[in-house]
Amino acid sequence: MKPSTHRRAKGADHQSIPYGTPRLPEPFQLGSATAGDAPVQDGATDADWQPVCRLEDLIPDAGVAVRAHGAQVAVFLTDAGPFALDHVDPFCGAAVLARGIVGELQGHPVVASPMYKQHFRLDTGQCLEDERVRVRRWPLRMDADGVLRVGRPETIHPLEADHASETTA
Repeated sequence: MKPSTHRRAKGADHQSIPYGTPRLPEPFQLGSATAGDAPVQDGATDADWQPVCRLEDLIPDAGVAVRAHGAQVAVFLTDAGPFALDHVDPFCGAAVLARGIVGELQGHPVVASPMYKQHFRLDTGQCLEDERVRVRRWPLRMDADGVLRVGRPETIHPLEADHASETTA
């Protein structure tokens, strides 16, 4: 079985993970967003952060699909920390990114879509093969009891050129 599809059973011994105990990067603090994730919206309340899983439930270098704020979100745990992106692959429209292969490409943590193999940066959502395509990032924070919470997603602004025709009309 390939590592990206392996799922640990509930209650399994966490010491048996071959990659060792997951660790959080230095900027990841309890109750705050990770450095690589989307900026926290101004005026965000506790209701804007939905619990999705415990950090210890994630498998290193693999993804899991969760539902937050009415959307499908892919959450990944890497050596650089946890990341969250849209679960839907923008090239095929299927909800498959959490099942992609996690790795590093051009010095960035990425997930390769299992459909057409495009690589998306976990820290920005940018597609490496097509600079015009990007998936949304979702901010993450962890409570004192180890529960990961997903905040509201970043807003991807359309290109300024798209607005030029509207203002001149």
